[in-house]
Order: sequence, then structure tokens, then C-alpha cells
Amino acid sequence: MTDLTWLPLALSVAHILLSVTAILVISARRRPTTAIAWALLIIFVPYLGALVFFLVGFSRLPRRRREKQREVSQAILDRTEGLDRVGHRDEWPAWLGSAVRLNEQLGALPMVGGTRAELIDDYDASIAAMVADIDTAEQYVHVEFYILALDATTEPFFAALERATARGVTVRVLSDHLMSVLSSVRKETLGRLAAMGAEWHGMLPLRPLKGQWQRPDLRNHRKLVVVAGRVGHTGSQNMIASHYGKKKAIRRGLRWKEVMVRLEGPVVRELDAVFVTDWFSETDELLPLDTSPVVLPDDPALLDAQVLPSGPSFENDNNLKLYTTLIHKAEKQVSITSPYFVPDESIQLAIITAATRGLLVELYVSEIGDQFFVYHAQRSYYEDLLRAGVRIYLYQAPTVLHSKHFTIDDDVAVVGSSNMDIRSFSLNMEVSVMVHGAEFVQRMRAIEATYRAHSRELTLDEWVRRPWPEKARDSLARLTSSLQ
Repeated sequence: MTDLTWLPLALSVAHILLSVTAILVISARRRPTTAIAWALLIIFVPYLGALVFFLVGFSRLPRRRREKQREVSQAILDRTEGLDRVGHRDEWPAWLGSAVRLNEQLGALPMVGGTRAELIDDYDASIAAMVADIDTAEQYVHVEFYILALDATTEPFFAALERATARGVTVRVLSDHLMSVLSSVRKETLGRLAAMGAEWHGMLPLRPLKGQWQRPDLRNHRKLVVVAGRVGHTGSQNMIASHYGKKKAIRRGLRWKEVMVRLEGPVVRELDAVFVTDWFSETDELLPLDTSPVVLPDDPALLDAQVLPSGPSFENDNNLKLYTTLIHKAEKQVSITSPYFVPDESIQLAIITAATRGLLVELYVSEIGDQFFVYHAQRSYYEDLLRAGVRIYLYQAPTVLHSKHFTIDDDVAVVGSSNMDIRSFSLNMEVSVMVHGAEFVQRMRAIEATYRAHSRELTLDEWVRRPWPEKARDSLARLTSSLQ
């Protein structure tokens, strides 16, 4: 028989070398908690842990994709006169200028004035508004959704795109490649787009045989529609029925609650720049950019707004830095709505600090969850928040509160596709809009008031008395949130 007495020693040495190498690789430019979580996984489950790390442990897209992001933003900045003109700088809170500058340094375009912004918190009404705007298109329509599916709810949207192409309008469509592959109506959706003459591409495709590969769970989570640079829509809503076509959700009667914002003015070209960048990344075709001079109308009702792209195509966690800054700058009130609340340590600390400073701090989340680990992980953060004085409102079933926005004091709001969780901060490509304007914030507060009317407030006493099996599930799920 072959002498294998050397095998245990060899495996031990390999384990030690693998662990040391992993620690050196993992610790580079990662948060300590994340690095420790990965290192422990590889040390205690060495070979499987290493395989998982090399599949999903790298949270940046390839360098060329990151370069394309910078190219488009720089081209717009270099060629556009007056893109940083605003209408209400003298009304900004003293801290807002530094937040705007922070966004510019992280990769966003400047805040620009002349903006009309309308919030739409009705699912069907938001689709109807997009349809109405598409029906006015004369040049092009740009569509980008994380989930894009043809069904009874979205049929009017696809019909509007058909009417547009029939008029000679160019229709370009992007949707997330992985979500498209997993869709039960993929064939019908892509067939309809092809038949009407729209050009579709999947975002972040996973085709290793074609050299298209990156970490599989780095996804493009953005939602936007731009009509010829005049009108834009963005927010939390995917283009799919409000039950997301999930059989289990239909049986339970679940419906997703969303918020979209309809934009007009120079800020729309910034939203379109997000689409142009993603199109460039997927096709190597750089579409023409609107670089005409920005002229602001003399209308005091118009707002200042800034589009905020973020994700693994940037070198930094853009939205994490902005959100942390805004919460620390708040002087009166912070109201946060996030379906998936698994905060980075800095965000959790900022929220707790704001509440401890005496601010009114509110968190709106769903009473139920559609993702087991995220749902239980986010619950693990509630006790510290409640002890600090944060008021937590649980939107009652069967609605899943999927809106993503927050307000700071009386005149600054952020709305978009980004959750307040580690995935949206580091792994997903997101887009949000920061708006300055008291009336806009009042409208957002009115929406938040409807959330309260359909929610129950969670109390600390109720929370600490929940059964121990629930506490155990919450704590165990929290450990998985650091493996990013």
C-alpha cells in the first residue's frame, strides 16, 4: 500500500499557507469586520471558504468598466457650460455645500438648478406617468431597470415603447442580465422588444465563455427612464407587477409599495448620463451627450437637484459616505425608509448618535420580509436603535414597503434605488437623487405620514421580550451580512 503518512502534515501546511495568504489578500482595503468574517470562514472551512471568497469576495468591477464611468462624467463636465448653476444657494443649509462637493469628488455630477420634481407613490400611477411621457418622445427613450418583465401590469409600458418606435423614435433598453435569465417571461419580454425594434442589452452579463465575468452578485440595481433628455423617472420601482410574479407572494397576497420621482430640467441630462455610462459599459458605444449650455428659468418654484450614481464601478462607497454625512449634519429630524436595513457600522453609529443628540429619528421598514437572511439580519439592529430613542415603524402586511428614501431636516431629501444596507452601499450599482426644496420635503413627509397610518410602532419592551428562537435567527443572520 502507498504510504500516506505525510498527507495530514501536507494538508496542515497547505491550510496554514492558505490562511496566511487569505488574510493578506482579504485585509487589503476592506473594513476590519468584513476582513475578519472572511478570514474566519477560510480558517474554519478552508477550501470551501476559499472557493466562496474567490467567487464573491471581490467587490469592484473590472478596471475598464470603472474607467468608462469616469470618462462619461468628465466629458459632460468638460463640455457643458453652467452645469453647476443653482437657483437657491442662498437658501441652502450651511452644511449642504460640503455634501454636494463630497458627491462631486466621489464621482457625481454637480447639483444643478431649474428642476421640477414630482413624487409618485402609487404603483399604477407611476407606470401611467412614464407611459404619458414616452408618448411625447420625438428623438429617443432610454429605459433601464433591474427587473424588466412583460405582464398585465407592464403591458401599457411596452405598448408605449411600441408606439414610440413606430414613430421613428430610438428606444434603447437595459436590464440586469441575471434577473433576465431568471425571469419566467424572459422569452416574451425580449421577443416583444425585438419585434418593436428596440435595442436591448443585459447589464453585467455572466457569460464566462465570452469573457464576460465578474463577481456574480455584483448587480445593476438601477431604475430609470429618460425621454429625450427632457423628462426623467427614477426611484425604487421595477417594471413588473406589484407582486413581482412570485407564486408565494401571490398566495400570500403580498404587494410591493414604491416611490418614484419624475424630473424635468437640466438634472435630467445627469440622469441620462447614468444610462449613457451603463450603455457604454455594455456595448462600447458612447452615445451623444447633451452638452448644451445650462440656462436656468427665472422661477423660484424650481428646485436644486443632484443625481448620485454609486456602486462597484466607483472606487469608493459613494452613497455610504453621503448618507453618513447627511445624518451627521442633521439638526432636527432624520426619517429613513428602507425595505432592507442592514447598515454599515458608520451608518448605524450616525443614526444612534443623531437620536442621542435629541433629534427626531424615524425608521420605516416592513413588518414582513421577502428575503430570509436580510429580514432577520436587519431585525438584529433594532434593539440598539430603540434604546437610543429611534422610532421604528413596521409597515403592516401584506404590503412590502419597498420605497427607498430619506429626509433630512426641512429641506433636503434623497430618493432612488439604494437600500440602507451593505449590498446597496458596496455591491449594487444604484442611482439616487438629492433634492433641496422645502415643498418637496413636505410632500415626502406626507408620504411618510401615510406609512405611519399603515404601520404599528415597535417598542423596546416588545422587542426584548420576543422569543429566544427569533433572537437566535436574527443574530446568526447578522453574521452573514459581513461576508461582502
